[in-house]
Formats: sequence, structure tokens, C-alpha cells
Amino acid sequence: MNEAYTMRTTNDRGVLVWDAPVRVFHWLLVASFAGAWLTAESERWRLVHVTLGYTMAALVVFRVVWGFVGTRHARFADFVRGPVRAWQYVRALVQGRPQHHAGHNPAGALAIVALLGLIAVTALSGFATYNELGGEWLEELHEASANTLLAVAGVHVIGVLVGSFAHRENLVRAMVTGRKHVPPSEGIRRAWRSVAALMLVATVGFWTWQWRSAPADVDAQSAAAASRAHRGEHHDRD
Repeated sequence: MNEAYTMRTTNDRGVLVWDAPVRVFHWLLVASFAGAWLTAESERWRLVHVTLGYTMAALVVFRVVWGFVGTRHARFADFVRGPVRAWQYVRALVQGRPQHHAGHNPAGALAIVALLGLIAVTALSGFATYNELGGEWLEELHEASANTLLAVAGVHVIGVLVGSFAHRENLVRAMVTGRKHVPPSEGIRRAWRSVAALMLVATVGFWTWQWRSAPADVDAQSAAAASRAHRGEHHDRD
């Protein structure tokens, strides 16, 4: 009996590969980015945009930490292999000889590192722009990094679809269930649901706090804007 047959017959559910924190991080990030993108040009929904930006920044911080202390396939040491390995993976994929990986493949790893870096730049430049800590160049950097982030995310989605077809496995579903059809030796022992639950509680708690403090924030921002406009008008008269 070969290993592939054993994997399919002894455990039809698959082997646990992705822990709960990685999965919650992934889908929270997807939802936050989608919401932030849709509210980017709206003054009415500006607080939502800012809140989701802060959420993405916090998620990146968590993912970096979890990349060192998390479970086997969540660690950077398990999947970050550099551009040469990524190119070898893509070439083998194009040639019809896809290399199977229990965790992230080398090409997907590059996309993930790029996404984390771009989110950090976008969030920091957005924070500076929102709090008027720099000039117009920061606003331009914020827009440029957000657009690049969207492009890289699109490439990542295409890569997931291509990988799902090439490997005959639903990679999207795997990021929901955490399970893939791999040798049992590639699996992880714990899902760490408690950490995932704390992530959700912290995120919902932050969103609730932002929502409750919104009126005061809006009033303060309006007063500040009115004060700046008044000072500008007074300066023009002088």
C-alpha cells in the first residue's frame, strides 16, 4: 500500500496542518483589507477605514511573532526559501511537475513576505497621513503601497487557484479547515484554538471601542478642522 493511498483512506478528513491562529489571521486580514479598500475614498466611512488599517497592522505584528513561536508550518523557517527556490517551484509547476509542500510553497512564501511588508508600509504611512505627521509624499506612499498590495494580493489569489488545480487539492478549503492530505508526519499536534479565540476577542473589542468613541473622535476632528480653517482664513486676511 503506497503512502498516497494510505493518506486518503486512513484519514479522509486530512491531516491538521494550519493552526487556528494562522487561519483566523488569514481571514481577518482578508476581511480587513477588503473593508479598508472599499472605504478608502469615503469621508463618511473614514473611521472604519482607519480602524481596519490599525487592525491589519496589529495582525501583521501578531503574524511576525507567530512566525517564530507558532506551530511547525506557521514558522518562517519552515517555508521561507528565497527567490531561487521560488523560481524552481514555478518552473516545475509550468512543466507539469508540481512540487508538493505540506505548508506554504516557496512561491507563496515570497508573496506572503511581500504582503506583510506592504501592509506594514501601508499602515504606517496611513497612520502618519491620518495624524498629519508628514507631507503629501506620505499620502502618495500610502496610496502607492495600497495599490501594490492589491496587485500582490491578486497574484497570490491566482497562485492559490493554480496551485489548487495543479495539486488537485482545495487550498482555500484547507485554510478554513486547517487540514490537507499529507503524510501524518507532516501534521501538527495542536490547533491552538485558545490563541485564535483571544485574537477574535481582541479584534472585536477594539472595533467596539472604536465605534463607541467615534462621536467624540468625529467632534474633535471637526473642531480641529474648523480651527485650522479659521487660522488659514485669518492668515489670508493678514
